[in-house]
Amino acid sequence: MKMYSNLQELENEQTHWSELQEVQLSYRNKLKASQRPKINQSEDALTLFRSVWNENEMELVESFKMLLMNNANRVLGVYHSSTGGSTGTIVDIRILLTVALKCNSCKLIVAHNHPSGNLTPSQADLKITEKLKEATKLMDITLLDHLILTTDSYQSFADEGLL
Repeated sequence: MKMYSNLQELENEQTHWSELQEVQLSYRNKLKASQRPKINQSEDALTLFRSVWNENEMELVESFKMLLMNNANRVLGVYHSSTGGSTGTIVDIRILLTVALKCNSCKLIVAHNHPSGNLTPSQADLKITEKLKEATKLMDITLLDHLILTTDSYQSFADEGLL
């Protein structure tokens, strides 16, 4: 540990607090609230997710996306969280919550695809859904659903009573 002979020497070496980086939060939506899509059921979310999903990769790699909504179920945006390999992808709940909080989202629907074509949720799928549900609850955000997509079908955790 460096020893300072006097307080002036210490102060000269320290960075002044005003020189620290400023943290700014911003979110811009280009559509008026009335023009944003409204999600009323799992089929609405499915249609929106399919419109932004790369169908050419549906049977190749697993991806995870999040649909962000306001309290009236109007879509604020879709966030592409991760793309992994043929049997899994990484889901970082801290990043998902950061995105949700940054755009002031009140409700979320998440989705991922199964390249295998199997709609049955894995234990990992069930575990990440439960962890995300608990985390969003702490932030006063509602996790409405988790969809598993394949090229020709889907499964809704909410519709199946898994949420």
